[in-house]
Amino acid sequence: MRAVPWCSASSFPTMLPLRPFLFLTALSVPAALVQPPAKPAAATVRATQLAPVTLDSTLLKSFRWRNIGPDRGGRSIAASGVVGRKNEAYFGATGGGLWKTTDGGENWAPVTDGQITSASVGAVAVSESNPDVVYIGMGESAIRGNIMPGDGIYKSTDAGKTWAHMGFKTVDAISKIRIHPTNPDVVFAAVFGKYSVPSAERGVFKSTDGGKSWRKVLFRDDKSGAVDIALDRNNPSVMYAAMWEAYRKEYQMSSGGPGSGLFKSTDGGETWTEITRNKGLPSGLVGRIGVALTAANSNRVYALIENDNGGLFKSDDAGATWTLVNSDRNIRQRAFYYTHLFADHQNADVVYAQNTSLFRSADAGKTLTSIGNGTHGDHHDLWIDPADPTHLVGANDGGGAVTMNTGGKWTEQDFPTAQWYHVITTKHIPYHICGSQQDNSTLCTPS
Repeated sequence: MRAVPWCSASSFPTMLPLRPFLFLTALSVPAALVQPPAKPAAATVRATQLAPVTLDSTLLKSFRWRNIGPDRGGRSIAASGVVGRKNEAYFGATGGGLWKTTDGGENWAPVTDGQITSASVGAVAVSESNPDVVYIGMGESAIRGNIMPGDGIYKSTDAGKTWAHMGFKTVDAISKIRIHPTNPDVVFAAVFGKYSVPSAERGVFKSTDGGKSWRKVLFRDDKSGAVDIALDRNNPSVMYAAMWEAYRKEYQMSSGGPGSGLFKSTDGGETWTEITRNKGLPSGLVGRIGVALTAANSNRVYALIENDNGGLFKSDDAGATWTLVNSDRNIRQRAFYYTHLFADHQNADVVYAQNTSLFRSADAGKTLTSIGNGTHGDHHDLWIDPADPTHLVGANDGGGAVTMNTGGKWTEQDFPTAQWYHVITTKHIPYHICGSQQDNSTLCTPS
């Protein structure tokens, strides 16, 4: 991908606010020739101040939007690889739609531009049995202070070329989408719901007709949404889901409450049993929960739980009893924003926890090693290739990234999906555009 030249904002110490289409000409005139004007009447001053500014319509019609970069990635909370197509992967930008690579992450291109009506992709899933089938869920369920709501679920049946809306138009965020490993028409959606007010469209929804219709199969209350789903690849009738009572308002946020909990189904999501208080799991207020299963051992279940006595828990009897294996703050801090958990499908003792870094454990969570070096920080999603566990696709605050050697080397994140908090221009001719990027530095790019 061609990189756009850029430089640090410190190279341009003098900056002016952006004032498009306004040009000023100054003339040097001897002071003796300048006479002070007569003071206008107050009514005249007020009329001058209130006079509207009108731009020539011909000039306005000539304006066209163009992308000037820079090619530096921004925040992503959704990513997926493609089973059987090692060079393909997707990541969802929080402000730039869905992006796809067909060369193992060396180059990425947007695939939803002009086809979807919201910008923030919060969930992505690709069918294992038909890799041309791709679902995306819109909106962000990592409810930080600045988030963009979505407008439901979209589906592609041609590997991202075209998209159709598949429901949940008024939902702010879809947390996760999971597809049955052998039947692409069976799909589960973890629906967060509205950010700041109670809403009935929350919980786990199931479709058996490829997303044409959805049934609510797990509902707690109108304040608690679903935040995670995990299917047993050996027996997809067995699945786990996490419910989360949380809200985010302009002036306040809350994570945790009686609506939060961990649930299990053994009949393909038709009925559910709460296991939040099973032996070994913490008592007291529960917040966000991440859950992970491994095809290497269907009895092994991992759960990362937000709680005063929370942390990473492990079960070796399919969720009946649990053991706390790691309470390190590195995987528990800012739980409402992180709490993401994933398990290797070939080695049941390999588990990943995401936070400011990407942590990997090879001893069932007892010890953690950061493998996020070489890519951006603040990790939010991970896909592990079931056929090759060294092949990972991640999503972090720099966008999507691919590794073929378990994090030894990650692909570059040089695509224009950054979120900019402020934009100004310099006095240079031609001028430069400078701004401050979310979770990154200030930056300037040529006009």
